[in-house]
Amino acid sequence: MKPLYPKISPYNTFFLETKSQHTVYIEESGTPNGIPVIFLHGGPCSGTKPHHRCFFNPEKYRIILMDQRGCGLSRPYGELKNNSTQDLINDIELLRQQLKIEKWLLFGGSWGGTLALLYAQQYSENVSAMIIRGVFLARKRDLDWFMQGIAGNIYPECWQNLVASIPENDRKNLLAGLCSALWSENELLQRRVAKAWMAWGAQVALGDAYEKNGEIEHVTEKMLQQIQMELHYAKNNYFIDENQILKQCSKLCSIPTIIIHGRYDLVCPMESALSLHKVLPEAQYHVLPNSGHIAKGNEMIDALITATNNMANILE
Repeated sequence: MKPLYPKISPYNTFFLETKSQHTVYIEESGTPNGIPVIFLHGGPCSGTKPHHRCFFNPEKYRIILMDQRGCGLSRPYGELKNNSTQDLINDIELLRQQLKIEKWLLFGGSWGGTLALLYAQQYSENVSAMIIRGVFLARKRDLDWFMQGIAGNIYPECWQNLVASIPENDRKNLLAGLCSALWSENELLQRRVAKAWMAWGAQVALGDAYEKNGEIEHVTEKMLQQIQMELHYAKNNYFIDENQILKQCSKLCSIPTIIIHGRYDLVCPMESALSLHKVLPEAQYHVLPNSGHIAKGNEMIDALITATNNMANILE
């Protein structure tokens, strides 16, 4: 099993200026003249972490991490105005131009994979290859799985706690009810719903590894902003047309692509990965029999490191 590469520090950090109130945090590590790769984080809301640099051989890759608008170290934190999928795509392309990169590898998991696919469909000529983990296609069925109680059949106790966190008359449409509560002026309601949402998300993402006694006791303002951003995208259908990604994948068939998905991923079920592979039949397709959603565990890390090593051999 291949482990993560050793920890490294960035050799360059800066803020990308956009044509809005947002400034986007960027860092570069690895080899300045190496293969350019941009790491696109999940969420939408989570931000990059130092260990994200460690999926890539630092002697071969120019590793670029970007905190999306309102996330991580980008400023202002939690800002939702001028924060849409197209805004994020525009930032990625602006960054490519500013760094004078001709083509780069896109590496994205979950929402980051969604963003990679959408960027590639708009700027396919600027993409050398893609590694997509934990496929999220941002369709109504994907949102319904997580928001309308289908996944709740697997963890009904946690699901029912989420539903019970909002006022009874708002429970018919859970997404609308959650948004109403989280943007209300009732601080106790906001915190109660936020805590229930975080517990639900952790349970579905972590599965059996989730420990209820590890739940957050105090919901901070930053946590609340993070959840509001996640639901801001969900309530706007991720700012794309229904089934847009699969319909436009013909533009991507010539791009070397590796799809990696855990069999036990309950955030983004296997059907999504299979559907993507059907419209990208030339892509390498790896189903990990013992992995779930998050990019942890020996099997998942081995698959991701193998993918970046193989792409380095292709792109060198």
